[in-house]
Amino acid sequence: MYIAIAGNIGAGKTTLTNMLAKYYGWEPRFESVGFNPYLEDYYKDIKRWSFSMEIYFLQQRMKDLNIVMQSNHTIVQDRSIFEGVHVFVRNNYERGDLSDREYTTYMELFNTMQEMMVLPNLMIYLRKSVPTLIGQIQKRGRECEQTMQIDYLQGLNERYEDFIYHQYPGKVLVIESDNIDFEHNPADFRMIVDKIDAQLFGLFSEEHFQ
Repeated sequence: MYIAIAGNIGAGKTTLTNMLAKYYGWEPRFESVGFNPYLEDYYKDIKRWSFSMEIYFLQQRMKDLNIVMQSNHTIVQDRSIFEGVHVFVRNNYERGDLSDREYTTYMELFNTMQEMMVLPNLMIYLRKSVPTLIGQIQKRGRECEQTMQIDYLQGLNERYEDFIYHQYPGKVLVIESDNIDFEHNPADFRMIVDKIDAQLFGLFSEEHFQ
């Protein structure tokens, strides 16, 4: 089984991935943020480094997806290849940080790869407002993120809404996470687990969670 955790920068994806892996005994997989050779340059000059960084992320995510598809046990992944393309790459293109030529080249490569991809059994979307995201980003204190512009985060949030509600064809569980603290409040984490159980195993009526 393949579970993906989706959400904007600062939404809590890594934390939830770790917690679900521990709770269910799933194998966690994470983005290569700490080892990305383009990330620091990207935040300093997004337009200059967008194409290089997105190609790097694409090949890393394709490697991860190949591991997922070959696995015989459940994997929970911090951000999927699909939102990387339809949220982050699309946002950079619409901001003018990717040229028409770069975007066309990228999408041709992705569409070729897509023939070999599988959708997650469940995508869990941590939905957060921009002010909450900003607070989380400041709190965790990653130096390369501190100069991030608000309009960049806003653009990503808009792309996420379009992706989750209008483009993505798979099963999605939306968690409204502005006013919960699943890391420190066991009741909030229990609420998320109950919703996952309902979606994956039918332990509760889905109507209860609409």
